[in-house]
Amino acid sequence: MLLNFPNALTCCNLICGCMATGAAFHGHFHWALAMIILGAVFDFFDGMAARALHISSPIGKELDSLADVVTFGVAPSAMVFQLFGLVQYPEWLQALSPYLPYTAFIMAAFSGLRLAKFNLDDRQLTSFIGLPTPANALFWSSLIVGELPFLCSPRFNAVFLFLFMLAFSFFLIAEVPLFALKFKNLSWAENRVKYIFLIGCVALLPLGITAIACIILWYIVLSLIAWKMGK
Repeated sequence: MLLNFPNALTCCNLICGCMATGAAFHGHFHWALAMIILGAVFDFFDGMAARALHISSPIGKELDSLADVVTFGVAPSAMVFQLFGLVQYPEWLQALSPYLPYTAFIMAAFSGLRLAKFNLDDRQLTSFIGLPTPANALFWSSLIVGELPFLCSPRFNAVFLFLFMLAFSFFLIAEVPLFALKFKNLSWAENRVKYIFLIGCVALLPLGITAIACIILWYIVLSLIAWKMGK
């Protein structure tokens, strides 16, 4: 049983992803967000458990990727699919309104591609290349829950949603380095980007649920600034 404990945690992540997807299709966005967050917790601890128990297997790696595709790829795509049915459509786009929601699953495909690249890329041991799938899922789920009235208002429409969805899908596989929140020591000189990020996170917390989406955006922007300054 001990040897299968990490895989059991991974299966819990997969179950959370399935529940989040079902909740999204029924318009229960708060429940979907909760399940994605819980799935992210299981995703964090399954790797920690495997390292602590010195357990590594091909089955575990394949299962982990499968669970991540569902929880952080299919589930947020289902939320965006449902959102496409709620947002405003310009007059010239009305004819495509029954079909445009299905484009949301482009993001699920790019999430699967991002995970496949991550499994084979030995450059991502201390940082990320492209947006991690959990960050993308947390951005969309928290944005939809926290800002649904705005997203369904005339100030936002299906065109913006489609373009944002494509932009984040591309960023999942973009050759852009993003820092990982791992500390080898506590010195300011070596970790100033991470400390600045954490300070910004604290400042964003009063925004409530929307703070999660803002923190993901802050993470992306700060990573891009650090990358440009490094170049």
